[in-house]
Amino acid sequence: MPLSRPARALAVTLFAALLAALVPAGAAHAESRTVQGGRLDWGIKTSFQSYVTGPIAQGTWGLTGGAATVGGSQFRFHSAQGSYDPATGAFEAAFSGGVHFTGHRTADGTHELDLTISRPRVRIQNGQGTLYADMASKAKGSGRVTTTPQVPLATLRLGGIDMRGGGSPVSLSGVPATLTPQGATAFAGYYPAGAALDPVSLTVDVRSPQKTPTTAPTTPAEPTAKPTTGPTTTPSATAGSPTGSLRTAAVDWGVRRTFREYVTGAISQGRWTLADGAQDGGALFRFPSGKGTYDPRKGTLDAAFAGSVRFTGAHLDLTLGKVTVKVTGGTGTFSADVTSAGKTERAVPLVTFTARDLTPKNGLAVLTEAPATLTEGGAKAFGGMYRAGTAMDPVSLAVAVDAKAHLPALPDLGSDAKPTPSTAAPSAPAPAPAASESSSSSTGLYVAIGAGVLLVAALAVFAAVRRRRTGPPTA
Repeated sequence: MPLSRPARALAVTLFAALLAALVPAGAAHAESRTVQGGRLDWGIKTSFQSYVTGPIAQGTWGLTGGAATVGGSQFRFHSAQGSYDPATGAFEAAFSGGVHFTGHRTADGTHELDLTISRPRVRIQNGQGTLYADMASKAKGSGRVTTTPQVPLATLRLGGIDMRGGGSPVSLSGVPATLTPQGATAFAGYYPAGAALDPVSLTVDVRSPQKTPTTAPTTPAEPTAKPTTGPTTTPSATAGSPTGSLRTAAVDWGVRRTFREYVTGAISQGRWTLADGAQDGGALFRFPSGKGTYDPRKGTLDAAFAGSVRFTGAHLDLTLGKVTVKVTGGTGTFSADVTSAGKTERAVPLVTFTARDLTPKNGLAVLTEAPATLTEGGAKAFGGMYRAGTAMDPVSLAVAVDAKAHLPALPDLGSDAKPTPSTAAPSAPAPAPAASESSSSSTGLYVAIGAGVLLVAALAVFAAVRRRRTGPPTA
């Protein structure tokens, strides 16, 4: 017998309640999360690197914008910024840094091959991935230079990778990349569209959206800007700007790019380990917490820094620690305790660098990428791998004399963690990370509740039909 109108209305109402129970408020679409910090490792095309530096092109390549190298053939781009939606898997992350290739030098000192790839950006949506980049290239033959921002350079093949449900960090490893038609044009025609590029790997940190506080904070965001009521609340270093007293300092040095590549490359197959507060900037190591004396008028500095770095690999075990920097007469000396083969040499002068202007501006004295040269002591420390006088990686130095001055930021390489979406098993969806387990258990709870509501609805409809057919029960 068909349901009466009141019974149908009741069923519809209960079904709507069932849907409301199954889809809790705010769960229909999770909020996008912020990508902040991380790196992208990509060799672009290894055969192109070999061609540029080989006997035909006789060229070279250089890093820009804080980019670094990983192993023997990969470039590392840093400081990811973007967004990630774990509900849909939509992902976007832009990275800093670039690589400049030059080759085929002409009589006038220019190069026929001149290509720069910088600021790569990865976008994934609806299971489709694309890598974009700023491109500046000189066309073969005409020599016309074209600069194009954010060219869709490569298509990323994401078969079998489920980007949904990731936590932090989000990682992809060895994703195949193919040159697009736009990328082939921007690549100055060296390769056709569809050519295989090097695979892409990335790891980025993801931050959950912050909830808006119900009440305004009672304290300012930056404690240093808080008004003071007496002289005891202001540290003496804040008044150090006129006299140049050293408040804190940091020195950055990458040792030498080719040395880092040797350590992590196929021959040594090693690594480096940071300790005691040292920080990894990809292309350099930062030794922070500088303490000592500084005279801005004379341009002199004598400071000791925290941190150590240990290089290990085949037939290699070298540690640099207890770093000191002295600047006098426009020249700086970078020294460190050197431990090798179980023996430690104290305060070995490793490199000297140019330091002509160490005058503070706005409370901060800065030397940026000052050219550095290996000393005799440095040559011995590296076991004769390089001769004294060899150009090493430049030295950057920052000395803060004011509490309001901030040291230059390091490239943000993000966290080291196991991949969340992974290419390890492309034939099956990637397992959900631990961060999404709570949402899975909540979903099970909602299903159970929904089943209960459905059962109640069925009983209610059944009772309404029965009353319609048999009439009201007797007392």
